[in-house]
Amino acid sequence: MKTRVYSIYKEKKDEFSPLLDNYSKLIKNFTEFEDSNIFSKNIDKAQKVGAEQSKKSYTEALEPKLGGFNIALDETGISLTSKEFSELLKDRQEINFFIGGSYGFEKEFTAKCHKKISLGKSTLPHRLAKVVLLEQIYRGFTILNNHPYHKE
Repeated sequence: MKTRVYSIYKEKKDEFSPLLDNYSKLIKNFTEFEDSNIFSKNIDKAQKVGAEQSKKSYTEALEPKLGGFNIALDETGISLTSKEFSELLKDRQEINFFIGGSYGFEKEFTAKCHKKISLGKSTLPHRLAKVVLLEQIYRGFTILNNHPYHKE
């Protein structure tokens, strides 16, 4: 199984880096895992113009990454329990998670995804949202594998 997380984010080391590294390492015990931050000059320029141009640049950058089972993180997505989240991972050969930039996604992009999920009603900084997502991916795999990390 392959699990990938794609996010629109300029790569940098910050206070979230150790948490992201730790969860990435833990996830690799269950799946082939890849975490990709995607940022380009086109995205940078578009974000200085406005929301619509930014969303379009995110779609252009992420659309080629669609494949397998695709899940977009979106504020209008459904909220899931950890158990429900684990079911998204079950029996997948390839699963891709997409975290948009500061303006979110175009509807055309999320329409191409199999699911739209939300991490909650609160607005989170991009990197914190990614930490929460990676923790849920790890927790989901522990649920599926009867690992003691998730206690009911």
